Amino acid sequence: MSGLVLKLGPHERVLINGAVIENGDKRSKLSIMTPHANILRLRDAIHPEEATTPVRRVCYIAQLVLSGDAVAGDTRHQLLRGIEQLSQVLVDPDSRSLLAQAGAAVMENEHYQALKALRGLLPREERLLAAARA
Repeated sequence: MSGLVLKLGPHERVLINGAVIENGDKRSKLSIMTPHANILRLRDAIHPEEATTPVRRVCYIAQLVLSGDAVAGDTRHQLLRGIEQLSQVLVDPDSRSLLAQAGAAVMENEHYQALKALRGLLPREERLLAAARA
């Protein structure tokens, strides 16, 4: 993940390799130069009780690696299986592209990039679930 730039709002918190870092009063940018650093914006964190849909569950698994609560090697199979299952349901080109990005990121141990791609599926999933309820 060399060269990742995080733009933080005032008092925004981010978890980097297990340490919670809070920004000051002004917007700022952090350049993360360490490859494979585990980074999670706390505003984007999914709490366990919120992991109630297929996409959210796969996101949550990736998030556990970033928070240090799971080991990447132990979750790889589970993440790839979840991505494969999602690809059987989300067949539009945009979703397929995001799923391909997520799968490639998992294979490269780039869990931040995997989570970023998977989070792009959340609005689609919400629309599909809303349509199914209607």
